[in-house]
Amino acid sequence: MDQTFLMDDAKEKLCFVSLDLHRDLNLARERRTGNVLKSTYVLPDGVTHTKGYVKDPQSAKSFLTLGLSDGGANTVMDKVDVEKKKADMNKNEIDLTNERFLVPETLFQPADLGMNQAGIAECIVRAVSSCHSYLQPVLYQSIILTGGSTLFPQLKERLERELRPLVPDHFDVKITTQEDPILGVWRGGSLLASSPDFESMCVTKAEYEELGSARCRRRFFH
Repeated sequence: MDQTFLMDDAKEKLCFVSLDLHRDLNLARERRTGNVLKSTYVLPDGVTHTKGYVKDPQSAKSFLTLGLSDGGANTVMDKVDVEKKKADMNKNEIDLTNERFLVPETLFQPADLGMNQAGIAECIVRAVSSCHSYLQPVLYQSIILTGGSTLFPQLKERLERELRPLVPDHFDVKITTQEDPILGVWRGGSLLASSPDFESMCVTKAEYEELGSARCRRRFFH
């Protein structure tokens, strides 16, 4: 089976956005067998099961319901350890700990991957700041999360925490999630493409080849 598909599946089933990175890194370093962050993804064997799955979905999600206290995390370690003892040693498995939250962390800290880019909170602020000042309060109240990666648990809460210090105090910040963010992008593009004004918004291939990005700036921003 395609490795990218498997990794995407494991990411979608086990990853989450950290609300306290330093705390979660410390928890991930726990050497006890009952590490509350540790979850196991079982690879498909092509015989008894054709899809990968999380060995214990309940314990994988339990960390998200504990709040921010380390003591709360320790109370479920024994329960998690009991579930881990049920492992079938004949299965091919992948154990994930800090990978569960460090993968989504790159959305907020691309520099961790050596990318000279801003995180999503800073990108939002830059985009809003480039608009006229009278539009900015409205835009900060109209942030919509769309796309598959917005399904990471706690992404909305983390984005609110990242945005609030970057936004002027007298502006309200409102972030809205969609019922189906994966299809939301397609639906938005479909509505735009079916609009009678769509053609006037486009830059043709010939125009771009002649004038490049300057043509786009004139068409889109003037």
